[in-house]
Amino acid sequence: MSSTLGTLFKVTTFGESHCKGVGAIVDGCPPGMALTEADIQPQLSRRRPGQSDLATPRQEADQVVIYSGTEFGRTLGTPIMLLVHNKDQRPQDYGEMSRIPRPSHADYTYQMKYGIRASSGGGRSSARETIGRVAAGAIAEKWLRETYGTEIVAWVSAVGDIEAPPADVERIGRAEVDRHLVRCPDPAAAARMEALVKEVLAAKDSVGGILTCVCRQVPVGLGEPVFDKLEARLAQAMLSLPATKGFEIGSGFAGTRMRGSRHNDPFVRKEGGLGTSTNFSGGVQGGISNGEPIVFRVAFKPVATIGQDQETVDFNGEPVTLAAKGRHDPCVVPRAVPIVEAMAALVLVDMALRQRGRQPAGSS
Repeated sequence: MSSTLGTLFKVTTFGESHCKGVGAIVDGCPPGMALTEADIQPQLSRRRPGQSDLATPRQEADQVVIYSGTEFGRTLGTPIMLLVHNKDQRPQDYGEMSRIPRPSHADYTYQMKYGIRASSGGGRSSARETIGRVAAGAIAEKWLRETYGTEIVAWVSAVGDIEAPPADVERIGRAEVDRHLVRCPDPAAAARMEALVKEVLAAKDSVGGILTCVCRQVPVGLGEPVFDKLEARLAQAMLSLPATKGFEIGSGFAGTRMRGSRHNDPFVRKEGGLGTSTNFSGGVQGGISNGEPIVFRVAFKPVATIGQDQETVDFNGEPVTLAAKGRHDPCVVPRAVPIVEAMAALVLVDMALRQRGRQPAGSS
């Protein structure tokens, strides 16, 4: 099983939904950076369950502990171990799942691949695995911010068929995003989205959505042609998240309906060098960052586990009615915001370290 991401900044996540704890090992973090749990906890608190009536009622504080890799509040350059204990474990909620593969979940594929699986809460396919990603991403993001001034902000741009107006990618911040429970910065759209999620929750159903993310102040030159293009690595990172079904950057699929004469991004003189007057490329050209804001979108499907009875079959092929128990989000996108930000940071920090490694001493 592949649970490691990165080349120089390597992150390995561990843990299942209902085991004793989850977390990550970060190997390759540069030494000498100030780092304590307080630098990591805010993003974990944004991701944690039970934070509103739009999310799963599972109650977890998700308090992170740094077990290694720092001394006196500074990174040592050695592996950093991050651990979050699971407190609200209820594996008994999943007793029936041991013999019934849940529709559109990973139960069947994991069982067929390994001949065994963690039936409680989906095991490694559970969104609880993303705790390690968020914790590691907070470290990556701090290094990027202190080194380049990089800012990473994600927000909910659609829930179901409700789409928010485009946000100002040059100025949007996390305080604006977190102003609404659904994490959509547009008040009118946020109200409609929240109403839809509550409607779906009352019906014991689920609904999907889209997140948009912008990465600002990313240095020029990040990305490794041909197979490690920046957008390819971002796509891999985002599509490795639970419930993701789509990724597009810049103009994305809409760009196919444009003429090249309109879609091209003309170069202009900007402070510090060249820039572009438009950004249909989404900040990446030829697989390499060009200094403009990197803008991409990630599509999340409706949560597979719902409260309604579903007609399916057990592992023997016998017809059964599945009455799923457990605690699940009716819509994952509000809690996915910090997860997408974390994955973006992990890709960017790895690419930045690779780029710095090929430059002459003294250059940035």
